Amino acid sequence: MRIGAHVDQTRPIESARERGAEVVQFFLGDPQGWKKPELPEGIEAVRDSDVDVFVHAPYVINVATSNNRIRIPSRKLLQQQLDAAAGIGARALIVHGGHVLKDDDPENGFENWRKVFERLETPIPIYIENTAGGGNAMARKFERISRLWEVLSGVTDIDSKVGFCLDTCHAHAAGEELVDAVDRIKAITGGIDLVHCNDSRDAFGSGADRHANLGSGTIDPELILAVVRGAGAPVVVETPSAGQADDISWLRGNLA
Repeated sequence: MRIGAHVDQTRPIESARERGAEVVQFFLGDPQGWKKPELPEGIEAVRDSDVDVFVHAPYVINVATSNNRIRIPSRKLLQQQLDAAAGIGARALIVHGGHVLKDDDPENGFENWRKVFERLETPIPIYIENTAGGGNAMARKFERISRLWEVLSGVTDIDSKVGFCLDTCHAHAAGEELVDAVDRIKAITGGIDLVHCNDSRDAFGSGADRHANLGSGTIDPELILAVVRGAGAPVVVETPSAGQADDISWLRGNLA
């Protein structure tokens, strides 16, 4: 099992070494902006490294919405992010599930996701990540994730285009019990491709996406370890950076 961290994009491989990370995740540009991806300096070191690289797409991307002024730019930026991430040797691009408008039928959001995989070129897979809050979210509650995968199942070569990223903080905040989360998600998606291993600053079911270092939040540490063991996937801690090295060391020590 390979374990790493989400780090700043300016020196990702160096940051990975400092944390003892075998896996690294970062943004390619402003996570809250619409500009084209920006490649970090020393890109050859990223591509040629023995560290497994993942790229997280900007938070603004929402391909599920019926709002054309958001959905169309989202698809364009998603393609740009896919191409850039593939160019630096990333294994996958992680994207939040997005949401529909208040009065929209969720089926519209599922269909918009299907169109993504039918129309975009996917040089690397897209890992859809579960999210923490929002009643209109596509991937907060596991029942919605189940429906999304049902809709996507009819897309040609879908298994090579899509994967799933399970975030422990998001599931906890969404009100999804972690004790059997791995089994329930695997029954839906067929597998877990990446774990975002985060404690939560807020209570179960709060809907708040606020990460904490492992053991310092509201999630039972044994539940976090059980998720990581059961998922059998690479692990990225997205916790406050000052404690990431300790988080990685704690995971290794308790998973040995």
